[in-house]
Amino acid sequence: MAALQVEMVDTTVVSPADRFPLFVELAGRASAPVALTSDHADDFRGRARTVALGAVALTRFRYQSLVGRRTPRLIRQADPEVFQVALTVSGRSSISASRRGAAIPVGDFTLIDWGRPHTLEHAGAAGGPDPAGAVTAVVPRTLLPLDPDRVAHLSAARMSGSDGPGLLLARHLHHVTGHPEQFRPADAPYLAEVTVSLISALLARHLDVEDRLPVDVRQRALLSQVRDFIERHLDDPALSPQLVADAHHVSLRTLHRLFQAEDETVAGLIRTRRLHRCRRELGDPLLRQQPVHLIARRWGFTDKAHFSRIFRAEYGLSPRAYRESHRGGSPPPD
Repeated sequence: MAALQVEMVDTTVVSPADRFPLFVELAGRASAPVALTSDHADDFRGRARTVALGAVALTRFRYQSLVGRRTPRLIRQADPEVFQVALTVSGRSSISASRRGAAIPVGDFTLIDWGRPHTLEHAGAAGGPDPAGAVTAVVPRTLLPLDPDRVAHLSAARMSGSDGPGLLLARHLHHVTGHPEQFRPADAPYLAEVTVSLISALLARHLDVEDRLPVDVRQRALLSQVRDFIERHLDDPALSPQLVADAHHVSLRTLHRLFQAEDETVAGLIRTRRLHRCRRELGDPLLRQQPVHLIARRWGFTDKAHFSRIFRAEYGLSPRAYRESHRGGSPPPD
């Protein structure tokens, strides 16, 4: 199956003298020209994976200490008219812009406006061997349904990545950049829309203008929230469309309408994701001693006959036959 367009850069595949220039060139293409310095410039070890989603680009970085300065001169040379949302994954990160400075701890976001001067510093954890790490999304200003001048006021602000839309955005960025092979090129436009919707929801919350977001943006953000809720509650036998609707303070009718353009209904999504979890555990050699019915029950299937029937309908084999067909192999991907 064809996968999303991905560009990988690993500086260790070239000579030490060429490593930092290679990373500088990558950084310029990923966002905009920036003056980069590093305490490890003589032997810079960095990796980056960029997933292209049309006009939106997601990148997962790991590198040693790095300082980036976007100066007025560089801005006059080229303004790409993009915002970048950056999630600190490891190390110590800080940013200063527009008379604001903030430390961005692991698990939090900041906004970078590439049309305005700023300084970004990122290094590995103090006293530890782990490098710095970040996941970023670059989005054209025109794609965000928010006033760009108001959004720019959030430049260098610290935004939580552990609750609300920030948590959903963090999980989305980790999933797409960590497992791009799970998606097809045809998924890119949809993934870009979800990315823009979640970024819009995050920024709108911090600007206190969530009610001004377009209906379609709010619906995509809600749909992502619902999918995340379902994924986290698959082991609850009581999980149902009604429970999902109640948890999100919407009517069951509104929830079903939210899924009208999706490939599955709410109940279908719950069933499919539960079956995927069971399939993975049945194919895991480390779980061979666990009875099939216990695995099924762990993922919300309390009726053994019903589970066996729908598993066979989905995968063409009974649960026991599927387990036997994967004897000695590695667990199938989720």
